[in-house]
Amino acid sequence: MFQRLIDDFKDSTGTTLRMISLAAAAAMALLVTTGFLCAAAFVLVLQKYGPVQACLTGAAIFFVVTLIAAGSYMMRKRRIEARVEQAAKTAKSTAQTVLADPMLVAAGIQVIRAIGVKKLIPILAVGGLALGFLASRANASGSASEAPAE
Repeated sequence: MFQRLIDDFKDSTGTTLRMISLAAAAAMALLVTTGFLCAAAFVLVLQKYGPVQACLTGAAIFFVVTLIAAGSYMMRKRRIEARVEQAAKTAKSTAQTVLADPMLVAAGIQVIRAIGVKKLIPILAVGGLALGFLASRANASGSASEAPAE
């Protein structure tokens, strides 16, 4: 069983590494292509109109690229915020549904009676610590998933 988990992990890691290397190669090729296109536009405008207009044309091209990148960043950030809000609403409604279930409340009362209140207090303390740790860990992973979008 563990060998299968390890093999799956190795396969997914290898696939992820190959995808990252392909994306890096594509990004590098796009950077070189953009550089040559900008140089060609600069030379064309330089020959036809002069150096000042060529520089202004280059600045305009990079300004348009910056506007496109900023717009896509803002749209992605809004999508992430909407997804986080939707997940919070879903988690809140799920928690309310679970706590409102009479069968769960009855089972909890039976567990308290069977174990006893004095023995249950340390168990609840450890459970509270574990829940706090998991909540802080979930917050850390949520902020980590938003960090690349900034």
